[in-house]
Amino acid sequence: MKYLADLLTLTRFILSIILIILSLTGGDLGAGFLIFVFAELTDAFDGTCASKWPFPKNKTPKYRKYAAKYDMWTDVLLLAAMFLFFTLRVNLIAGLILGVTILLAATVVELIVYGKLFGHPDNATKTSLTHKNFTLAKKIILIRRNFYLVVIATIAAWTLYASTFSVFTKIAFTIIAILAGIFLWFFLAQRRHNISRDAVDIEKKLSKQK
Repeated sequence: MKYLADLLTLTRFILSIILIILSLTGGDLGAGFLIFVFAELTDAFDGTCASKWPFPKNKTPKYRKYAAKYDMWTDVLLLAAMFLFFTLRVNLIAGLILGVTILLAATVVELIVYGKLFGHPDNATKTSLTHKNFTLAKKIILIRRNFYLVVIATIAAWTLYASTFSVFTKIAFTIIAILAGIFLWFFLAQRRHNISRDAVDIEKKLSKQK
């Protein structure tokens, strides 16, 4: 079971590549939707699995040292794959607008909160908001995460209803997605509020330093 988290991350990487291929080859919208949803589910549970079934400290594989980076870049790849699929296969204008909006939001927030791109609390620059006002920095990151969720849900729903699935199937998927979203919102509450990508309690660490 201790390898389950890594298998989920690897699965997400493979599904992202498949989604990119479907984007470039005119893949079915329904297939793209299902692949994206399944890939997002692996993202929802890999962190939980890593916490629940960790490797013994003296038996941790060397590659696990970079697990947080693998997970982060796989998340970025999946998001890019879905935006590519949505833009090329569903709606070009909406895809470009949403893509640019997400990119700008990510860049601005990273530079303000961490003082660098692809940072997080334990490697933020000394002049970043993380070191000046950690409470405010955390609120901004949480707002960005919620914004991401809204955009991702919009893209997924738009792709679903543009597909050739029957009306009954679309409604069924919508109901399932809403119920699953409510469950995951509460199930992953702690993870959602932990802004450190490697799941260590940086907030306490920075508080003690002040």
